[in-house]
Amino acid sequence: MRVWRIATAAHAAFDGEGARRYGSRWTPRGVAAVYASATLSLAALERFVHTDPDLEPADLVAMLVDVTDGFPIHSLEIGQLPADWRHYPAPDALGRLGGEWLAGARTAILAVPSVVIPHEWNYVLNPKHADFRRLAIGQPEPFSFDPRMRAKRRPR
Repeated sequence: MRVWRIATAAHAAFDGEGARRYGSRWTPRGVAAVYASATLSLAALERFVHTDPDLEPADLVAMLVDVTDGFPIHSLEIGQLPADWRHYPAPDALGRLGGEWLAGARTAILAVPSVVIPHEWNYVLNPKHADFRRLAIGQPEPFSFDPRMRAKRRPR
């Protein structure tokens, strides 16, 4: 399996520092976690919806992560989530679920449904887990959005 992450060049490290400092939908503040997506296109959509168009940095990079076959992954299925799991801001219950997973340290990867496209998967990676070092993290490659994605449409 391959997963993708998009970040600024300055934040390309797989250390989970951003999630630790600020928290996120699936993890509480104070705990390191790295986010990735099942495809590069989903990673792009996730980045797109989480960044103010005026603040999008020019130095984005995409990173591929190879996960070996048989690598243990814990999954949270939609049926296990509260009814409001797609709300914004994220319900606190989701951060507690991710926090419990991190504290339990049973797997290095947690699969969660994407809020943007619920039939696709995002992955929370635990950089403190012993298996984390088994992930093959590729070199950052320059990434940019098509300028039309942020352009205002003119009436036809």
